[in-house]
Amino acid sequence: MPDSPQASSPLQVLQQVFGYPAFRGQQQAIIERVSKGHDALVLMPTGGGKSLCYQIPAIVRQRQGLGSSIVVSPLVALMHDQVCALQEAGVAAAYLNSTLDFEQARQVEQDLLAGRLTMLYVAPERLTTARFLELLQRLYQQRQLALFAIDEAHCVSQWGHDFRPEYRQLDILSQQFPGVPRIALTATADHLTRQDIAERLQLEQAESFVSSFDRPNIRYTIVEKRDALAQLKRFIEDEHEGDAGVVYCLSRKRVDEVAEALVRAGVDALPYHAGMDASLRQANQDRFLREEGVVMVATIAFGMGIDKPDVRFVAHLDLPRNIESYYQETGRAGRDGLPSHAWMAYGLQDVVNQRRMIDDSPAEERFKQVQTGKLDALLALAEAIDCRRVRLLAYFGEPSQPCGNCDNCLNPPDVWDATELARKLLSTVYRLQEKSGFGFGAGQVMDVLRGRDTDKVKQYGHDTLSTFGLARGASEAELRPLLRQLIATGALLVDASRFNTLHLTPMARPILRGEQTVLLRAPVTPSARRRASGTRSAGSRLGVLAAQLDDAGRQRFDALKRWRADTAREHGVPAYMIFHDSVLAAIAEASPDTLAALNGISGVGEAKLERYGRDVLQQLELA
Repeated sequence: MPDSPQASSPLQVLQQVFGYPAFRGQQQAIIERVSKGHDALVLMPTGGGKSLCYQIPAIVRQRQGLGSSIVVSPLVALMHDQVCALQEAGVAAAYLNSTLDFEQARQVEQDLLAGRLTMLYVAPERLTTARFLELLQRLYQQRQLALFAIDEAHCVSQWGHDFRPEYRQLDILSQQFPGVPRIALTATADHLTRQDIAERLQLEQAESFVSSFDRPNIRYTIVEKRDALAQLKRFIEDEHEGDAGVVYCLSRKRVDEVAEALVRAGVDALPYHAGMDASLRQANQDRFLREEGVVMVATIAFGMGIDKPDVRFVAHLDLPRNIESYYQETGRAGRDGLPSHAWMAYGLQDVVNQRRMIDDSPAEERFKQVQTGKLDALLALAEAIDCRRVRLLAYFGEPSQPCGNCDNCLNPPDVWDATELARKLLSTVYRLQEKSGFGFGAGQVMDVLRGRDTDKVKQYGHDTLSTFGLARGASEAELRPLLRQLIATGALLVDASRFNTLHLTPMARPILRGEQTVLLRAPVTPSARRRASGTRSAGSRLGVLAAQLDDAGRQRFDALKRWRADTAREHGVPAYMIFHDSVLAAIAEASPDTLAALNGISGVGEAKLERYGRDVLQQLELA
């Protein structure tokens, strides 16, 4: 179906094509600026309506006779998802990527040259080929090149969390196609990354739009890692049974182990990582997108551009590299705006592993320093005893107040003064190195401090040190969090090249002198953790939606969901591309009996009204 001919203004496109009554936040200002032919740099959180900021200008400018728009997208899955959703909304969109054969690709190129496409999605590698640039030049000379949209623009920056060298070549757009407006968009970038994006893409003169990074529907929870797999199972069982979720692990082997363990525990879980057979990996992704209640266990290879709106939780079993990665990955939960959960288990070994990866990197020293600073910011978030959200938003330069919806706000941790124990621990590290001439690992430090007569302690004569047994009453459960915090804050250095030995840094001096206080959260017992979680704190997706409906409304909702599942299978698309759950709930609540009444519900655009309207009314009548 062609785009609606009367949809000529941004608001008309929003209402008639996408079915939304009004713009949100900065959308209108961005869309109007780009529609008029100006450049823009947009930072908007996942779920904030970022895609509309280039899709609507593309439609508007085509209506004005200005031709087709090119969308630069880094992943095949992202292109497929976006194009499929646009086609469902009645927009002429296509993609060029490796999944097309020669004839299919040639047809797409012909459609582009003939002006039959509103938007074409391409990867940066294809865009910069001589063949594709020649196609663009033909459009440009005919004044039929309306807009360049560069999605996931953080990929251009070496300081970002997902650097893609191919994005560096996109400065060719301003050089070869002057006058064609460009919009660069990302959900995640600190100040340094924003500067790099503007410089690399030659968008220094573009107007910047920075939306709030707050995702108030997401609850942030970080727990001390003890038995991470058991903790994950308990988290899913207690709070997200039957919900769709994503679990991130650092290694492929760990992904396979966790997925298998969850399946044994009765969870509908699937693995996803680059080491799998490509067809199986794609099949697992399709199941996750098209079915409800599937949990994907994955490396960070999974997720960018996945537009599944009803992911109720994102869990990390390993520490991400930095806050940008953490924010991007947790942002895949709750794109529909309903209560969702970001949960992470975090331990001492995570700190050691991440610092070792930076130290062992062949990158130049300046890059390592930046990455260390980013890791330190994430560690500070993990160790925080105050509001997680305040710290998270502060990283992106956004002031805020305690949220009342993170673990620290909901269950303020008991805190104790660990300064004296920290001084004893640091003194022990110093004595061990002084006696032996080289350092020892965390286990030996704790054994000496607790006065344990192990073979290794006796072998090196560490039972004669002045700090031996200085903290006999301290448990390992107390010392490990202390070690983790001292490493996280930089007072201790882990030397990965010498068996993860510990060494003092200049930042240890004020602690040793008693000039700096060390505060730790008190260890939480398993029973206390269960009492703290108690209820399904983030809220079940279906529970939240059903709560607003009466018995008859719930029956209509269930009938609509069954119809949507059948229709999605018939069309070969994920169910949410037909209508989001929230749209079905609104229809079930309003129970419209005419197409005009159905058209008034947010999320029902003209193409979907024409395609599905009568079927929806029939389901309501039969329910």
